[in-house]
Amino acid sequence: MITVEQVRALTRTLPRTSEHLIRDQVKFRVGSIVYVAFSQDETVMGFAFPREERAALIESEPAKFHLPRESDMRFNWVHAWTAALDEPEMRELVMEAWRMVVPKKVAAARLGTP
Repeated sequence: MITVEQVRALTRTLPRTSEHLIRDQVKFRVGSIVYVAFSQDETVMGFAFPREERAALIESEPAKFHLPRESDMRFNWVHAWTAALDEPEMRELVMEAWRMVVPKKVAAARLGTP
């Protein structure tokens, strides 16, 4: 099970990230783009994910991943049950979500890739 504190510790190391409390929900964003958010009860973590790949992700582990509500389907977004995630998997999901919303140069500098 992962917690908001674990995600917060990781996002503090990611350039251009800011944390916001919006309607009692913790959200992490770059500029105005949210890339990770938690439900009010912190049982669900939403994260940026390529729209064309989300069906395959959900089908691969339906007990772990699920679609957001219908009004959020237009976004590149997937939900995961926090109880089903371990820390290495959370780190990978958060890093990939962050990489989707920052300029390529910023991601390359942080990740050490050309």
